[in-house]
Formats: sequence, structure tokens, C-alpha cells
Amino acid sequence: MKTIVTLTLNPAIDKSSRVDYVVAERKLYCKTPRFEPGGGGVNVSRAIKKLGGKSLLLYPAGGLTGTRLQGLLDEEGLKHHPFPIEGLNRESLVILEESTGQQYRFVMPGPQLLQEEWEFLIQELETMEPPPDYVVASGSLPPGVPSDFYARIARVGKSRGAKVIVDVAGEALGATLQEGVFLIKPNVREFKELVGQEIKEESQIKAAARKIVESGQCEVLVISLGAAGALAVSETFTEHILPLTVPIISKVGAGDSMVAGIVLSLARGKPLRESILFGVAAGTAAVMTPGSELCRREDAERLYAGMLSEA
Repeated sequence: MKTIVTLTLNPAIDKSSRVDYVVAERKLYCKTPRFEPGGGGVNVSRAIKKLGGKSLLLYPAGGLTGTRLQGLLDEEGLKHHPFPIEGLNRESLVILEESTGQQYRFVMPGPQLLQEEWEFLIQELETMEPPPDYVVASGSLPPGVPSDFYARIARVGKSRGAKVIVDVAGEALGATLQEGVFLIKPNVREFKELVGQEIKEESQIKAAARKIVESGQCEVLVISLGAAGALAVSETFTEHILPLTVPIISKVGAGDSMVAGIVLSLARGKPLRESILFGVAAGTAAVMTPGSELCRREDAERLYAGMLSEA
């Protein structure tokens, strides 16, 4: 199997719990919390591992939360390479209101990174031997990191012969597309922000996506549509891929699981369309699990087989 490197500059420790009701100005007694490693590239690597694959995770680690994060990654058996920073890694909180089934997600800002700290990650990618076949850059940028950071990663990755997959939003995504990458995976809101148009019809979304692919900014564009699956656009096909219907428990990590399914399937030598199908199956499997547990392999493979039979 080809090699995969994932990276994120803003990892977190995700704490999740449950409470009967969310009420202002009252003490809310929660159930026993779960602690899991989180953040874009972290979750992609976690999902790859859950799906039976391997990857190397690059990320910053600092302070007590950084030490705890490394321990959580060790517990999950992930291959990971932290680089030290002066700041403390962030924590995030997810609370499920059991009476309504609604989920409240509190995302904290990341630590301020020094220039030499974020440049270290670029240097690691430049000198890594052997060079990776796939580089997955995912997650928000913490304070102190320039908006073109992922564009720099794309430039280095391509120079080393890797296919670069990016799952970011806002200015970082726009800057990355100016450099050009293999695949991007925005959601609908992020895609609308990217193109700067008020598009509502699927035909308009397809047309705007094809324009980006034809311009050479990316080879493949996969727009996640939530419960409606994904819209996949490449030079050879455009398709709305529908998932199977499943019970929704938590939407946390569905996008990261989709990216993991796509890149793992590609690394295993599967064709692009089948890889996107597996990614949609993995993303669908993720919503069936509580908190930030991500996808389960048996669910993803079962859903994938069902999607293939309906295709």
C-alpha cells in the first residue's frame, strides 16, 4: 500500500459528555466524560486506523495538554510525530442534550505558534525519507500561522511527488488552490464561500465545481452534502453520490472520516470513483457513533458494499 502522511497545526483534546437539559444560569450535571484526540489531521489518521490502514501524523504538541494528547494517540496505536511548541494545545467540548438529541460544540482557539515552530513541519516534509505518496492537510490554522501555510505544504508535497489532499476553509483554501492540489473536500457552506456566489441549485454547484477543476486548481473536488452524500467532480466524471440511510447519533468527525476513506482507498490502489464511494460510506458510518468516536470499519465496509450494489 502507498504511504500516507497527515498533518494538522491545531490539534485538540476533545471532551464529550451528556446532560439531560442545557439550561442557562444553572449547574448542569453531566455524565462521565470521554477524552479523545481531535483536530482535522488527527481525526483523519484516527479514521484511517479504524478502517484498517496506516498513516503518519505530524502535529504540534505543547504543555500538559500536549503531553495528554500524545498519550491518547499512543493508546489508539497511531504512528505519530509531534514537534514541540511553547504554547498549550487546545481543548474542545461537545455536549449532547439527551432530552432533544441536540449537540452543542464548543471549539476553543489554538495556541499562538512561532514562525520557527510552524516552519519545522514544512522542513519535516521536505526531508522525510522515503517521501510520502499522499499528504493530507486538514484543520484550522492557529494564531501566528500565515493563511498560505497549506499552499506551502502543497508546494513541498508536489515537489516530492506526493498527491496533496486538502480539507480546509476560508483564506487558507483559496491560497492553496492558487498553488494547485490533487483533491479538496469542502462542505457546501465552505464551497459557497470559496466561489463567492449565491448558488442554490445543484446544477449551479456542479458548474462552479467544474470550472475550478478545469482551471487546474485541483484535479478532484468532493463537496460533502451532509445527509445527501457528496458531489464529486473530476476531469472524467461528475456525480452526486448518495449514501445509504442510517440513524444519526453524532455528526462530529464525519468529514474527516470521509477524507480518510477516500485517501485510504486510493492508497490501496482503488479507482477514484470507488474511493469516493468508500469515503462517503466512511463519513456515513461516522454519524452512527457517539461523541467524536468517528467511523467503525464494519459499518463503513457494510455501507460501501450496499452502495456498490445500488450503483
